Amino acid sequence: MGIHITGDADADRVLTDSPFALLVGMMLDQQYPMEHAFRGPAKVLARFGSIEPAAIAAADPEEFAALCSTTPAIHRFPGSMAARLQELAAIVEEQYGGHAERLWTEAESGAHLLKRIMALPGFGKQKAQIFVALLAKQLGVRPTGWESVVGDYAHDGYRSVADVVDPVSLQKVRDFKKQKKAAAKAG
Repeated sequence: MGIHITGDADADRVLTDSPFALLVGMMLDQQYPMEHAFRGPAKVLARFGSIEPAAIAAADPEEFAALCSTTPAIHRFPGSMAARLQELAAIVEEQYGGHAERLWTEAESGAHLLKRIMALPGFGKQKAQIFVALLAKQLGVRPTGWESVVGDYAHDGYRSVADVVDPVSLQKVRDFKKQKKAAAKAG
């Protein structure tokens, strides 16, 4: 099963082929449209020549920030996200031997997986819950108890990137988020 988040077949293929790229896309998904955030790993691969954690962690920080800032940038805050990406790469390299998928394949339970994701830079509880839901819904990664740790994100619906599989579902997620913002503003 392939990932279909970005609306760009090549960018989606990078996410499908590289667990680290998928993790990076989720990290970049903040204060930036989700499909653009998830295109970030493909931009890094095209410009840097690699999306491997070891190479990214070892890159010169200034040069890496410059390539992440090249238009179109990987994020609306490319400098800080480049630094965070290098930090994430270093953690994946040091703790998981460069294999991001070990975060979920070696998790003992849904709670353990959530804790591991929350320990990463740029992942608070909500984002970690969404990522666990994405892994479950789109990749079939379902450690024991995963549903209890992701809350509402486990249910069918169009709440987050975990529910995006095509342009129609992307629009439904956008509509849901817009309604939530309007309700929060009104209430």
